[in-house]
Amino acid sequence: MSQHGTIHWSELITGDVTAAKTFFKNIAGWQINEMPMPNGTYNVCMAGEKPVAGIMSGDMMGQPDHPPTWMTYIAVDDVDAACAKTGKTGGKILKDPFDIPNIGRIAMINDPTGAVVGLITPAPHR
Repeated sequence: MSQHGTIHWSELITGDVTAAKTFFKNIAGWQINEMPMPNGTYNVCMAGEKPVAGIMSGDMMGQPDHPPTWMTYIAVDDVDAACAKTGKTGGKILKDPFDIPNIGRIAMINDPTGAVVGLITPAPHR
């Protein structure tokens, strides 16, 4: 499991997945593994043998017009406890904690500056 407080994952949400994949293959040397999902294809970016990021279309979230955005997820020991502190410390919960099987428990919040960030308690195997 990722250490509490570390960046656990980043993913690019974009309307042009093909251009993004080509760009990051050339810039970062990433290999891209396609992972078919019920609502589209999630692209896992690999640095050698290590998964380091994801690329997906806004369509996968039901938001085809979603602006190109890098989404960062910070590992926390307990997403629910972190969300309980969010409002008390100037943040705002955008999406209550939810589970993604084999990935972990995730919530989406605004920090006090208004920036969006994800919180994740990774599934034990990750």
